[in-house]
Amino acid sequence: MLYWLAPIQPGGPSAGRAWGVSVLRVLLVAPLVHLPIETRTSPPLGLAYLAAVSERRGDEVRLYDGNVEKRNLADIVREFDPAIVGISANTIQIKSAWRDASVVRDVSDAAVVLGGPHPSVLPEESLAQPGVDFVVRGEGEDTWIDLCGALEGRPREQWAEVAANVLGITYRDGDQVRHTRPRPPIKDLDGLPFPAYHHFQMERYTNLQPTIDAPRVPSYPILTSRGCPYHCSYCCQTGPRLWRPRSPESVVAEWSWLVRDRGAKEIGVLDDSFNIDRKRVLAICDLLIKEGLQHVPWIMINGIRANLADVELLTRMREAGCVRTAFGVESGNQRILDDAIDKKLTLDQVRKAFEAARAAKMETIGFFIVGLPGETEETMDETIRFACELDPLVANFSMATPFPGTRMYEQVKQNGHILVKDYDDYAFFEGKAAFEMPGLPAELVERKWKEAYRRFYWRPSRIARQLTRWSTYRDLPRTVRVAWRTAFG
Repeated sequence: MLYWLAPIQPGGPSAGRAWGVSVLRVLLVAPLVHLPIETRTSPPLGLAYLAAVSERRGDEVRLYDGNVEKRNLADIVREFDPAIVGISANTIQIKSAWRDASVVRDVSDAAVVLGGPHPSVLPEESLAQPGVDFVVRGEGEDTWIDLCGALEGRPREQWAEVAANVLGITYRDGDQVRHTRPRPPIKDLDGLPFPAYHHFQMERYTNLQPTIDAPRVPSYPILTSRGCPYHCSYCCQTGPRLWRPRSPESVVAEWSWLVRDRGAKEIGVLDDSFNIDRKRVLAICDLLIKEGLQHVPWIMINGIRANLADVELLTRMREAGCVRTAFGVESGNQRILDDAIDKKLTLDQVRKAFEAARAAKMETIGFFIVGLPGETEETMDETIRFACELDPLVANFSMATPFPGTRMYEQVKQNGHILVKDYDDYAFFEGKAAFEMPGLPAELVERKWKEAYRRFYWRPSRIARQLTRWSTYRDLPRTVRVAWRTAFG
């Protein structure tokens, strides 16, 4: 097998092969996401990592993002003639992913591989779709490289034989479905190359949170750690509950590359659990300041743990350039936090976290959920009142959604009734509840979800605050659309 002949720095950029020898033509596909609301668009980070490790292996790589691409996939496949196609999908993307797999099969004999959260938890379902040859379960980089190496130069009739030695995949062997042993998670994240953003049409992406910002482009996501040690019932993790951090030096090296080489005007941290190790966060912030990178604003896309946030930590983050953080509050009722979702969080810890953010002069987003198993109208009212008390810049109210692979999904299947008939409908934005349980009818959840937005955003103090923001007038058409939606659903 041919690999790069020129050495590369671990964790360094993947572009610029000195001795690159093309082993395979690799096409990576991000399926189109159908959402009825305006949302941020950013390059899919998982595929950016796969592109990087493929290039390090020596492959010729092309990337197709259906969310920004103007050409159709079939034309790209005919033109590029890949040997292997990787498609990544979550639940609301999965039907688009299956359609893409079928499109590829119609015009090519390439090996088609599906990965991502949804295929990882339901691999046989995806393997049964037309055109799908393999499913990668869990973390993808090492499995992808091993699978590419196994298939390289092999005719289709030998694929099942060589695939048996690749950990973490599901495939067909004649009439049988085979699952190889799970692959251990990557231990040394510093050893991964930086994401291969040169394959993306960056000018076609918006900034990371366009609902509240003027566009700051190009905007780039970054992962400083993977995994989460917590066990929230609504969250799907396809591997062990293991938190794995990158070193501060590796994180800031990529940060510097994004700013100085890629021209980043904004950085969005995508970690599920950024602040598990307080000393590591402080070290990252100190290095950002030392390297003179604090002038580029950064935000916490998925939030940080409220129980691990304090004034010193948030102040240091603010000094290092973090302008906004988010907190997963979920509920304003302690019983729901403890019994329904196992959040390992108290309401007082949440209050102190928001107070600390205000003291650090940092903007805040609060994530809230209505309609969790065990809820009543009163507990949902408590959540709405708690959101108003905390008064974040943005309150994001979700309806509880039991995604496949979560404990909530199993709980609802056992004790209630899942209402969604189509994976596309797992996006709750159109105001339809995903399930019912005894004492928790869909009508009640849908009503309280709409009420939550009205009660939070139509408070006199909130309206006065919004009128002082320049963005209200700069983006007046969108402001009106959002106001109408929050008022009338």
